[in-house]
Amino acid sequence: MSTTNPSPVGQPRRTPLYDRHVALGARIIDFGGWAMPVQYESILEEHKTVRQAVGLFDVCHMGEVEFVGPGALAAVERLVTNDVRKLAFGQARYTVVCYENGGIVDDCIVYRDHAERIVIVINAANIDKDVAWFAKSVEGRSDVTFRNLSDDFGLIAVQGPRAVSLLQRLSPEAGFAQVKSFHFAKTELLGIPVWAARTGYTGEDGFEVFVPAAEAARLWNVLLEVGKDLGVKPCGLGARDTLRLEACLSLYGNDIDATTNPFEANLGWVVKLDHDFIGRPALEEIKANGVARKLVAFTMEGRGTARHGYDIYDAETGGNKVGVVTSGSVGPTVGKNVGLGYVPVALAELGRTLFVDCRGKRVAAQIAKPPFYRRSAI
Repeated sequence: MSTTNPSPVGQPRRTPLYDRHVALGARIIDFGGWAMPVQYESILEEHKTVRQAVGLFDVCHMGEVEFVGPGALAAVERLVTNDVRKLAFGQARYTVVCYENGGIVDDCIVYRDHAERIVIVINAANIDKDVAWFAKSVEGRSDVTFRNLSDDFGLIAVQGPRAVSLLQRLSPEAGFAQVKSFHFAKTELLGIPVWAARTGYTGEDGFEVFVPAAEAARLWNVLLEVGKDLGVKPCGLGARDTLRLEACLSLYGNDIDATTNPFEANLGWVVKLDHDFIGRPALEEIKANGVARKLVAFTMEGRGTARHGYDIYDAETGGNKVGVVTSGSVGPTVGKNVGLGYVPVALAELGRTLFVDCRGKRVAAQIAKPPFYRRSAI
């Protein structure tokens, strides 16, 4: 079973939903080696749909791996910075995986299925790298088996305040409303066995539905059909990016990577130094000594949109270059253009004025408290 449709040699890989995107008129782009929809109607309309109703995202390109056996928990504990020892069956946790020097291999979500099985969802662009890293970590161990399941799973994100209502229509008895945040339920939709995890990358309520790859297109079609009166729409990568940025959720390859550590990236909360994991000594030293730079959130106060790679200048020290934008876009819900970027710790205080070089024009920006958008509690 494979998540990919046949594609011409040398062309981006296709998810099980590729044909559906083409049929729905999506604009397709090459995203990290995958042919993915960037938008259908418009990024703004899709963004509003998720904030106000419910949107569907194809995230079948994400990777899934499993650790199985009596040593599964210990193996994963050795790999990730967060504490997974106390995860209940059916519970998930966000974390990062680090190199020995504290740099970030990837950020991921760990799902504990049962006593001897853990599934981890990893970023699409990192699948090959992560699989090699994970496999190396369990070499020689007889108490755990590691497998790459990325070609077995499809993954559909159902995001927005009406996500529960939509899924309930397919399985009223499943009790989606009772599934807590960062927990998952094993159930059936259309007779298809699925995991429905109350997780997402939009800052909204919603679920990510793990489905056998061969059934992903059927489930996608039915969700769009039965949710018409709820305002459901297919959504692309463009809206996914504006949504996650308003919620200040990091994007690997932009905001975090092998050159960044969790403490400077505002991810210190996922680092639990009370267990042994790869990179722990380096992170203990970094925490003790402090970081030189920090990832800050900022709003554009002048006319201009910050983009990845734009230079940041300090307005209070003669306009010296002090950092770089890692992510930036319009913020449709907050009504301002927003961004993230690294600056020296001494310049990272709230309210400080910066300049962002937007194609040769320095535009004023102000450091703000993250996130830019926070939804109401469930």
